[in-house]
Amino acid sequence: MYDTDTYLRCLGLDSASVHRVGPSLDALVMLHKRHMRALPFSSTGSFAVPRRDGAVVEVVDLDLDAAFSPVVVAGGGGACVQLNRLFLRLLRDLGFEAGLLAGTTAEGAEAYGVEIEHMLLFVRAGGHTWLADVGYAGPSFLEPLLLDETGEQVQYGCRYRLEPDDDGLILRRRPRLGRWSTVYRVSPEPRELPEWRPFERAANALLAGPPNRDALGLWSRATDDGQIVLKGLRLLIVRGGIEKARTLTDQEWPAVRDRILAPGPPPSTEQERYAP
Repeated sequence: MYDTDTYLRCLGLDSASVHRVGPSLDALVMLHKRHMRALPFSSTGSFAVPRRDGAVVEVVDLDLDAAFSPVVVAGGGGACVQLNRLFLRLLRDLGFEAGLLAGTTAEGAEAYGVEIEHMLLFVRAGGHTWLADVGYAGPSFLEPLLLDETGEQVQYGCRYRLEPDDDGLILRRRPRLGRWSTVYRVSPEPRELPEWRPFERAANALLAGPPNRDALGLWSRATDDGQIVLKGLRLLIVRGGIEKARTLTDQEWPAVRDRILAPGPPPSTEQERYAP
């Protein structure tokens, strides 16, 4: 059963202190990063991706009380539907004005063929509107981005910018030594849950088809100054804006995945355990 105080403890935070601070920008930044460090992205733990066990994908009618225990209390994490929906409930419980936004990733558009696929958030704090997303595998931003800012925003050695694109925005990212690349497209207009019905139907339609033997699992977790992203056998480590990537062997892969999924945030030195 969902509980705000339990949620905050799972993020390593004292509930009384957080409530005392209130819905400030400092609190939002702290909550966002803590969430990404404490709760991993896990495609295999998600109710929002096709599974071959006959289960029905629930996006719009997802039971947050049922999701709370495996995703937050057990630290299993999930994907955007679980992580951002639960984070939205937490933010509202703490007094923030926040709501849903719709996004489209390149992978999602290819797999599902729908415009509204990724689920993320807007949050109002400190007199501005912020883009929050604790449910994207990455690499991406660790702290909220100004949604009404089209100039460069820098975090932990990486640069971000939101470029106008018709009636939406393209989020682009550049690591310290790399080139600009697209993260996803986002619509800045608030959305309602029923707008994800086409995605829900598309995801369930894939359940009825033959299994995709080439489908890759996706896992990630934020660290103090970056992220660890595992897509299939490809391991990407971002630290201070510097990216290092390599392909794991079949023997290495299980241990790396298990470390990403291990409950609780990794210490700042944990990235060394994933290093090539």
